[in-house]
Amino acid sequence: MSEEGRDRPRFAWDFFVRRGLAVLAGAVFVYAGIAKVVDPMRFASDINNYQIIPWSIGVRLAFYLPWLEILCGLALIFRRLYLGGLSILTALISIFIVATIAAKIRGIDITCGCFGHASKNWSFTGHLALDLAILAALLALYFKVASGNRLQMLPNSC
Repeated sequence: MSEEGRDRPRFAWDFFVRRGLAVLAGAVFVYAGIAKVVDPMRFASDINNYQIIPWSIGVRLAFYLPWLEILCGLALIFRRLYLGGLSILTALISIFIVATIAAKIRGIDITCGCFGHASKNWSFTGHLALDLAILAALLALYFKVASGNRLQMLPNSC
């Protein structure tokens, strides 16, 4: 069997794992966005609980961010504008993790509305673990794309 033939199963496995991870991460953000679109004023209240930005900006974000999450999640699922969606979602989850930790350090008890009523009674540790897992998945996808782009730019050695 040629070297190319031996690499094919590994390539297929890697492809399906990456696609599955991208679809799962995209679906999480689409679900979270839809849960927030249903009640934007509640989401504005959740944003206000962090006590980081003024109420007027929080309300604007509450109407804008869920749609951004939905569109970027769909970008991951359907592989259209993939790198842009991946970059935006990575930035959003990173900002959210930092804001959550900062609120906890300041002694603010936050009920996160990320997944609507489903996540209302989760602990801080549970939220943080889920957010870090999502961040890890997004970073793994991002670095795989980044390394693939660098490899495509190298000249052929044949």
